[in-house]
Amino acid sequence: MRLTILGQIPIFQDLSAEALADLADRMPSLSWGPGDTLFAAGEPAEHVYLLAAGQAKAFRSTSTGQSTSLDFLGPGDVLGSLTALDEGRYPETAVALVTTCALRLESAAFRELLLTHPSVALRVLDVVVERLHRARSMEAEQASVTVTTRVAATLLRLADTFGVPGDSVGTTLIQLPLTRADLAAMTGTSAESVSRAMSGLRRHGLIESGRRWTAVLDRPGLLAAK
Repeated sequence: MRLTILGQIPIFQDLSAEALADLADRMPSLSWGPGDTLFAAGEPAEHVYLLAAGQAKAFRSTSTGQSTSLDFLGPGDVLGSLTALDEGRYPETAVALVTTCALRLESAAFRELLLTHPSVALRVLDVVVERLHRARSMEAEQASVTVTTRVAATLLRLADTFGVPGDSVGTTLIQLPLTRADLAAMTGTSAESVSRAMSGLRRHGLIESGRRWTAVLDRPGLLAAK
């Protein structure tokens, strides 16, 4: 099972069957229930986690307890890798949203893997660049676009990553327990501003939402709002 999971993780796609088998032997599997913490900010970054099933969110908190720099992660995503490379401490906390399984690798072994297999290092670099690009895009958006535009862009990104076809043709269901506070952290605004933006998008028939789900009803319209 571990071998099958590793073969489906993008950063390992270029590894040989022998290399994957060796890696699988060194990676125990772990599981968490909804709300359980995979690792917490400030803890030594001793491991890298490869999400095999489920969903998690990673976030940083301010001194007042407000979440910032929040991101959602699903199967195939790597958690803890950026800080684990320099043997520092996790700057963020990762929490399981549903029953979640992951493979765990010691930081030193991950570093050795990158040195031994340049293809893996290049794919990790791609992940780093993509996250950096996303962070800088968010900074630019906060300075130049409205909250509604930011919320629309975030919903479209989540739909592309976590969306499944909805009951009606052309609709997409985002299967995440997405709160207003989550969206506020992802868009750099307040929960109250997010609520107003979501109300406007619902009023125009672009989205619908419930307690643990959000549906994109009109993607072209949401793109126009973006």
